[in-house]
Amino acid sequence: MVDLVQVIERFVNQDGTYETLIPGLHFIRCSEASEPVYSVYEPSLCVIAQGSKVVMLGKESYRYDASSYLTASVQLPITGQVLEAMPETPYLSLQLQLDMNLILEIIENIDTVETPKRECGHGLFINQLSDNLHDALLRLVRLLETPEDIPVLAPYVIREIVYRVLQNEQGSALRQFALIGSHAQRIAKVIQRMNRDFAMPLRINELAEEASMSASSFYHYFKEVTSMSPIQYQKRLRLQEARRRLYSTAIDVAEAAFQVGYESPSHFSREYSRMFGYPPVKDIKRLHDKLHIEIVSS
Repeated sequence: MVDLVQVIERFVNQDGTYETLIPGLHFIRCSEASEPVYSVYEPSLCVIAQGSKVVMLGKESYRYDASSYLTASVQLPITGQVLEAMPETPYLSLQLQLDMNLILEIIENIDTVETPKRECGHGLFINQLSDNLHDALLRLVRLLETPEDIPVLAPYVIREIVYRVLQNEQGSALRQFALIGSHAQRIAKVIQRMNRDFAMPLRINELAEEASMSASSFYHYFKEVTSMSPIQYQKRLRLQEARRRLYSTAIDVAEAAFQVGYESPSHFSREYSRMFGYPPVKDIKRLHDKLHIEIVSS
């Protein structure tokens, strides 16, 4: 996969996440193993060109490297950590957002037998990177070298990439999240609502009704997709958003707690410490100090 490394390195010469001229395509560079990073994955394809990474979803871990790729089929609050990276061989990866409408369109064109609509698999999965998929990804990133070709050619290459993913071993898991009426697609719609209304009280019966399921079935399928209960999922969303707001804005801990839906700042601080390993004020100071050191040393 040397070619993919070389192309990405032309566009990223410092650590960070970079948007590209191709809509939905990002590059990530990291020159050393990282501490855990908390984020919410959108439906996307994640491919490592160099290095390795582990992603934690609930209590499950997904480790992958340049020989494999990770697919997120739905919005998921994850913990990611770069495991292998050095200044001379930095971690390099790309992330391509997935359009469920495009996935559904491709499914309708390639399926000769109707795909069962009652399956509901994990929202994350790892597959081996095939030569055909690698070739399509390389052609996509090389379009950045001729920007005038992107509007015409990029949609066709992205379509091929999605097709290759759907054809791979666990492509059926991705299909379920695009198929209207499937359990996975109904859970995905509820997850979208939960991400939008994370600060609102969680009412399982309402969410189950929206998914056209009984409360017990909804709980089962939700945990199958996210590896978390609905309450655990909402808690992670709230705490990660609170951390982002504390880091980027001048608000105090109590205000951050109230903004993300907590009624008790002390309860918020306990759960924050349990998740991130430090109480809010100490954690945010630590993150700012780390950023300052990185800026000074760069």
